[in-house]
This record gives sequence, C-alpha cells and structure tokens, in this order.
Amino acid sequence: MSSQRPPTIDPVAATRWATLLPRQSESPWLHEEVARRMEERLQWIVQKPQRWVHWGALQGGLQAQGLLGNRYPDSECFVLESTAERAQAALKLIAKPWWSPGGWGGPKVKFRAPAQPVQMVWANMALHTAADPEALIAEWHRLIAVDGFAMFSCLGPDTLRELRSVYARMGWPVPSHEFTDMHDWGDMLVHAGFAEPVMDMERITLTYSTPQSLLAELRGLGRNLHPQRFGGLRSRAWLDRLHAALTEGLASPAGDGRLQLTFEVVYGHAFKPAPRLHVQAETTVSLEQMRAVLKHGPAGSKSGS
Repeated sequence: MSSQRPPTIDPVAATRWATLLPRQSESPWLHEEVARRMEERLQWIVQKPQRWVHWGALQGGLQAQGLLGNRYPDSECFVLESTAERAQAALKLIAKPWWSPGGWGGPKVKFRAPAQPVQMVWANMALHTAADPEALIAEWHRLIAVDGFAMFSCLGPDTLRELRSVYARMGWPVPSHEFTDMHDWGDMLVHAGFAEPVMDMERITLTYSTPQSLLAELRGLGRNLHPQRFGGLRSRAWLDRLHAALTEGLASPAGDGRLQLTFEVVYGHAFKPAPRLHVQAETTVSLEQMRAVLKHGPAGSKSGS
C-alpha cells in the first residue's frame, strides 16, 4: 500500500482529537443520522452477533447504542474508547443503574476490551480521522472472530467541497485533510485480511442559517488535521472575512438565504474469513491454524447444496 494514500493527516493533531473529552453529552447530529442509516443495513446481514464492539461510541453515536441494543437484545457489547477518561464518560452516558427498569433488558454492556473474539465491530464515522487507518482496520480484524464482520462508515472525498472552493478562492490553506475514496477503503480491508468487502456511498446536503451555526457544527464533527493547515490563531478581522466568504460562497442555489455544505458518506462492511494456509515445499502449521482450517474449510470454500 502506498504511504502517500490519503488521508493527509498530522498524527499529533489526530491523537489530540481522538483523546479529547467531548464537551457535550450527545454525539453530533450528522453522526447519529449516519448511524441510523447504517443500522438499517444490518437487516440484510443474517448473522446475529453474540458479542460485538462499539468502537468510539461517544463521537460515533450514543443513540446508535440504543438502536443496536434493540436489534441485538441478548448480546454482549464492549464499548471501546481511546482513553480511560473517555471510557468513563461513555459509561456515565450509556450504562443504566441496576434499579432502573430500563436497565433490566437489552444487551450486557462492558467498557473494556473483550477477552474473546467478537462477531461484529461497529465503527461509525471513525476511519477518516485515523492517522494510520490501515493499523486501525488491522485492529478490528484482530478483534473479530472467523465469520464475524466489521460494519463502518466514514466521510468520503466530496465532503466539504464547497468549503474547499471558498478557501481556495481566498488563497487560504485547505480547510480539512483529504478524505479517502471508498474503493481505497475496500483495498485496505482486503489487505488487512477481510473478505468480500461491500462498499457504497451517498451524499448528504446540510443547510445552515448563519456561518456561525455552520462553523459550530463543523467543530463538533472533527478538526482540520491537514499538516499544512493554518498555523496559530487568526484575528477577529480574519474571522469576519471568513463569515463574509462563507455567506457569499456557500449560498444555497434555492436562494433562500441558507448556506449549503455537502458531506459524502461511505458505508462498508466485510467479513473475516478462515485463515488461509500458505503451502510451500515445507510448511509449518500451528495447531490453532489446523483446527481453524478443519473447522471452517480452506479460505474461499463454501458449503451448501
């Protein structure tokens, strides 16, 4: 894989964003909406996971935790966050006290890494802010049992295209890092050991009444992680110029006075196949590998009539 493949992300800035404690007690609206649409796609997957991981629930979708709990009420869920502080914050927002009637049903939720492989990793709107997305996908692969699957979403290349045009016209550095194409995500999944990746995308157009509300929404969604982003603080005069440029450059074609932004959302899922034996003149096979092959058959084989 090429090390020059987008996203163009500053790893220090990415780590700072990943470990930042959210100020609000709810996930961004766009992330919740994407999670709702992604959850609907689970109806096409026959497998009902007994154990699953919710990767980054604080940013990815607290409401999605409820949707997934309703779909898999008898399952065991592991909520994984980047720091102990974020895990504690997620626990306060997700876990229900034992005496609450709402806590008597639904999946068992634990705020730690699973001791055994899981059947699903759910990761909503996380990949596009990872400094090393291939390492992140490899971690998902490690967590998942054979025949389990990863279900994820992220932002695609057309995201913020109107904002990029405004910044280019003003001669400013880019307003965000690059976003990876869905076909490249598919290649990374296969490279990590997943099979049969299924990718699709859609564009969501959001409108805003003022440049202030637009910028507030973007601050909740993430940060500009591009290495060549603006350095240091800008002045109030620059902020006024930005507001004016957004008002002019993002005006909705409907002529209703609202500002318009495009978000390309990429959805994907892929299964973890049985390990493949690499046969050479002399091959050493571990007992675990042999058991897996005997249980599931060689990779790529299918049973049935």
